[in-house]
Parts: sequence; structure tokens; C-alpha cells
Amino acid sequence: MSLSVEQLRLMQDTVGRGETRPMAWRLGQLQRLQALVESHEEEVLKALEEDLGKPPTEAFFEVVALLQELKLVRTNLRRWMRPRRVPVPLAQRPGRAEVIPEPLGCVLIIGPWNYPFSLTLQPLVSALAAGNTAVLKPSEHAPAVAELIGRLVSQHFEPDVVRVEQGDGAVAAGLVALPFDHIFFTGGGAIGRRVLEGAAANLTPVTLELGGKSPALVMDGADLEVSARRLIWGKGLNAGQTCIAPDHVLVQPHLQEPLLQAMETARSAMYGPDPLQSGQLGCIVNDRQFQRLEGLLEHARNDDRILIGGEINRDQRRIAPTVIRVTDTDDPLMADELFGPLLPVLPLDDLDRSLSTIRRGPKPLALYLFGGTEEQQRQMLQTTSSGGVCINDVVMQAGVPELPFGGVGGSGMGSYHGKAGFDTFSHAKAVLRRPFRFDFKLRYPPYGLDLKLLRRLAG
Repeated sequence: MSLSVEQLRLMQDTVGRGETRPMAWRLGQLQRLQALVESHEEEVLKALEEDLGKPPTEAFFEVVALLQELKLVRTNLRRWMRPRRVPVPLAQRPGRAEVIPEPLGCVLIIGPWNYPFSLTLQPLVSALAAGNTAVLKPSEHAPAVAELIGRLVSQHFEPDVVRVEQGDGAVAAGLVALPFDHIFFTGGGAIGRRVLEGAAANLTPVTLELGGKSPALVMDGADLEVSARRLIWGKGLNAGQTCIAPDHVLVQPHLQEPLLQAMETARSAMYGPDPLQSGQLGCIVNDRQFQRLEGLLEHARNDDRILIGGEINRDQRRIAPTVIRVTDTDDPLMADELFGPLLPVLPLDDLDRSLSTIRRGPKPLALYLFGGTEEQQRQMLQTTSSGGVCINDVVMQAGVPELPFGGVGGSGMGSYHGKAGFDTFSHAKAVLRRPFRFDFKLRYPPYGLDLKLLRRLAG
């Protein structure tokens, strides 16, 4: 690790001296970030292909997400920065109270490997908009993107504003131990716990963007053809390595067979008769992840539970979108977040019981419902807790810049995107201004104020 405490202090001092407070400074940094993205688009797409085999369109989604976020922030920054007046109780008049958003200082952003470009730089948009400096730690599991981020950041930003630290988990642990003003982590729950533990030593506030087993429910009223297409797309996107991908499907028994038929049709339409030869399918990020998924797939194959797909190529680390029959929640496929193109399908015999099962488990990052009556949709919204919900689709909620994105419980803490991101990287400072006149002596000892009058003044 090359970042020292002294260097961190210098980056904090940049904020402390007030250099980052003006709107012009913040817009200038956001313009630098936009230039970084727009002028190096081809390099970004190439690096994403190298690390994850992403087809150009999927890789471009990462660019689009950043540009949308930048546009939203630039449009609204003046309003978000504006101090907000709040009422003053009668007893404190005359006086003026307001809430002023101020930068936290220097923040640490630890990026993931599945969307290594956008999910490392998108929090940076919020951090710079809020007037912070930042240290980025890209994932070592996406080395081409990590190297690119390091090179481009050094070209577009001053080192006391944004810098990049490269390395493995030991480097990340060393960074977490430093007295940053905020840590923003995107990744798995196990590492998230370590980040939280490491940050506790300095009482550093933490935002954790994690994951979980995000269910998709398919009920009467769903357009099965469209639902199947969207489910297969969500599971094939980035080879299933998406934190809000549908993890498993709960479907009413009488809908299962037509849904499976529609899924098979949709898979063929998207990836052709041999998905492993398709240029539209990415690869699994590394051998360890591939072997984990391969083990789950082969266990299902041995039990003759593969309903659709099952194709696999070890040399290319590619697994075709595969639908697997599961009869209960004790199945190994239901133990942990799959984070790959395997899609278990379970029967949904009773909505109440299914929602109860969801409530008993860790709160998911996303929850999906296809079809259902308005009452059933309302029941799902009111009786479950999740980071976000999407009805009749998957993943697309993350593409709405003004919607906050974040988990709850085991799927994370805190949120970002848009105003939520600005607030995450800001401190809401409470300020009260009072004049010297009207200094009523009744407030000072010896107290002689009647309690009835005091209650009126305090009210």
C-alpha cells in the first residue's frame, strides 16, 4: 500500500481548507470525470471484454450508467447544495435555523469486479458532487479495468483530489484501517463484514452495497412470454454476475410449464442454438468462481434436474443460462447468492407462505414480481423488506438515476444514486443564528419562570 496517513491528511486538508466547497470546483471535477469517460470509451469497452468477456452492448451499459448519473447531478447540484431553512420555536425567536450540507472529507471507494468500471466510478460522482476528495481501490479481479482506471484518473485529476490504490485484499484491509471520513464498499457480504469491522477502529461511517438471494415471483396476470424473456435476460446479463439479478424464480404450479417453454424460446432467440458460441454471452470472472458454479451445476445434472441448458466450457469459463428444478429451500442452490447464470425454479403454492419464507431469510437487495393482482402487489410491498422492488421486470430499477440504490439488512446499508448519493457523502450541519438583542433573563438561573408559560413557549 502506498497511501500513507500523511497523504490522506493532505487530501483531507484540501476539503478542510474550503477549496472544495464552491459549486464551480465541484462542477469542474465532474467535468473532468465526464471527459475521462467520454474520451476513453473504446478503451473501457476493450478492458471489460478482456476481464469479463462482456459483449460491446453490455459493456456500454457501464458507460451509459455513468453518463446518466453525471447529467442528473450536474442538473440538480445547485439545488442540492442550497442550505435548507427550518422553523424556529417561539422560545428561540428571533433566530434563524438552517441545515447546510457540507463535505465529509476524504472518502475511500472500494469497487467490485462484476461491473468494475461503473460501480467504482459511480460513487465517485456522488463524492465529488458533495465536495469530497476520494481514494479509489478497484478490484484486482478485473485487472485490465483496474489498470485503466488508475491510468486515466492520474491523467484527469490532481493527486490531492482523486487517487487510485491498486492491490489485493491485504491492500484493501490496510486502506480500511486508515482514518478516512467515509468508506463506500461494493461487493460480497463476507468482505463487507471485514470492512465494517476494520472501519470500527476509527469510527468511520460505512456504506455497504452487498447482494443476496433476490427472488422473482411469477403469478397469474403475468405475460409469460415477456416475463420469460426478461428473466433469461436478467440471468444472462454479465453471465449472471449482477448483484440484483433474479436469483431464483417462484412460480405458480399451473404456470410453470408454459413459463419454461417461453424461457427456452427466449434463450434460443437471445443466444442461438449453441449459447457457448454466442457473442452475446460473457464469461465467469475467474477459475474459483467458475469451479463454484460448476459444482452446483454438476450436482443438479447428476440429479437430473436441469430443465433448460446446462452447457459449459471450462477453457473459456463460460456457462450458458441454465434453468434448474428445485423442490424446496434446503437445496444447495438455495443456500447462498448464486452470482452466475444458474436459475432455480421453485413452486409457489401459496403467496402468504412464500412471502413468509422471504421474510425469514436475509433481506434481499431486490425483489421481483411478475403479474399478480393490485392487492397481491400491495401485499408484497407492505409485507416484505428489500433494497428495491421491480414489478414485471428485473434489474431495470437500477437504471433510474433518481431512484436510490442500496440494500437493507444483510443486503447492505446506505444508498446512493442521485440525491441519495449526494446525501450519503454529505454531512447535514445544523446551524442556528441568534441576535444579541432580546436576551431574556428568564432563561438564566435562578429560574423563576412559571412551568405553564414554559410549556407554551417550548411548544
